[in-house]
Amino acid sequence: MSLAAKLPYDHPYAGGYPGIGSQPLPTDADAIDYLSRMATADGAGVEVGVATAVDAFVAALKADSLWESIGSSCLLCGPRTLAGALVPLRGDAPTGVGLVSGDYDRQKVTGDGTSHILSGLPYNEIPANDEHMSVYVSSLPSNDQNLIGGGTVTPASYSRIGYFNSQQRYELQAGQTTAVGAPFQTGFVGASRPSGSSLTYRNGGSSATVSRTSAATRSSTDYEYAVLGANYSDLGVVGITDGAISFYSIGSSLDLAKLDTHITAYVTAIGAAL
Repeated sequence: MSLAAKLPYDHPYAGGYPGIGSQPLPTDADAIDYLSRMATADGAGVEVGVATAVDAFVAALKADSLWESIGSSCLLCGPRTLAGALVPLRGDAPTGVGLVSGDYDRQKVTGDGTSHILSGLPYNEIPANDEHMSVYVSSLPSNDQNLIGGGTVTPASYSRIGYFNSQQRYELQAGQTTAVGAPFQTGFVGASRPSGSSLTYRNGGSSATVSRTSAATRSSTDYEYAVLGANYSDLGVVGITDGAISFYSIGSSLDLAKLDTHITAYVTAIGAAL
């Protein structure tokens, strides 16, 4: 089998083995697996700049011990098509509800107030008091909208990141709300709960940790988290946003600043590659 037949991406040396001065090939096995699945969904090879950006991102996540904390994630920038963007980097395949090809422009997926993504990750699969959610916001949401979330509202056992009453809202396993009296800034937005008593949130390149007690119990619901909205067992998907995002992740608690650094570098690299 030729090298060209093995590569899931458009490499400048696809006709033979690279020589001195060639562009680097991705080497991480998980990155190569993702690129292969992306290429299949896109129906075309992945450009070398995109491929190497993915490889660098995955390697950086592993180097900082973040990879295993991600239970569900999609790179919503880089792939050629919406189908490629909905190929999971980690976790089960999500479902685009109402999304069409025009909602994706290789840099972001843009909501319209009704379309959203069901992540494929049930809320009850993330351990109580050990959770994170994050998105990379490329276009700001309007007021009274959710970026990501799921669970059950009554009794309160849910997690979400949203923009309500002109305030950023961070709630992981409900309990107590963390409200920040300012609009979101574009870029990384995330929250992480490492225990039942504290929560860290991050936006605009700055993090803060606050004392916030979680709900007494973890919901038993198998409703999956939504992206571009929040999916509740007793309400359905609500607060669906008209904002745009380029990445999401859901999983166990992690270092938000490190994740911010790596996904911001990836989004920048994709912008340079396309």
